Amino acid sequence: MPHSTTLSQPTNRTAPTHRGVRTFVVFILGVWLALSFILGASGALVNRPGAPPFAVLAAVVVPIAIFLLAYWAFRPFHDFVLSADVLLLTATQSWRFAGLGFIALNLFGLLPGYFAWPAGLGDMVIGVSAPWVAIALTRKEEFAVSKTFVIWNVFGIFDFAVLAVGTGALAPLMFPSLLHMVTPQMVTAAPMRHLPLSLVPTFLVPMFTIFHLIALFQTRHLRTV
Repeated sequence: MPHSTTLSQPTNRTAPTHRGVRTFVVFILGVWLALSFILGASGALVNRPGAPPFAVLAAVVVPIAIFLLAYWAFRPFHDFVLSADVLLLTATQSWRFAGLGFIALNLFGLLPGYFAWPAGLGDMVIGVSAPWVAIALTRKEEFAVSKTFVIWNVFGIFDFAVLAVGTGALAPLMFPSLLHMVTPQMVTAAPMRHLPLSLVPTFLVPMFTIFHLIALFQTRHLRTV
């Protein structure tokens, strides 16, 4: 059993280092958000009909890969991640109930059902359950290292990696018959490739995935101390 299951917080000795890393992280988030706006406004995410959505895939994968590289390669950032407020990051996942909007766009004929329904329902499950998971973290210290907390975070990543990115970008390549569900109206609108919804794949999906990874990294750390 770990000595303590309380989610990590910076000590006075490491606080100055964490403040420096925090300032850098805030700067990077600002640059990332600005770049996401530029990509959506410029139409850089729009691809030819039937072409693989490599731009969207890169927008999702690259920020996560950079986060993982920084976590494993730079000790100050590694320590900063382990001191992050997981309670706050968990509560923030409540915003994912907005996945209901994907289903609404499908009903209006703007998104194909093979993407909208799995991605929307998966997001809604995480969004509805996030407040209860956050409450459990405040009531029971050991919940931070529980299998339930791990499974919840893993499902949150699964929702993005499989239910959203998998069905939206990869499923049509594996099952071309799904493209018959894509109407000319969907191709013309391409809502996920233009502002404001382009911020979902370019910013929100990788950011919320990183939040889940931070929670899992902290759980693993707590189990070893």
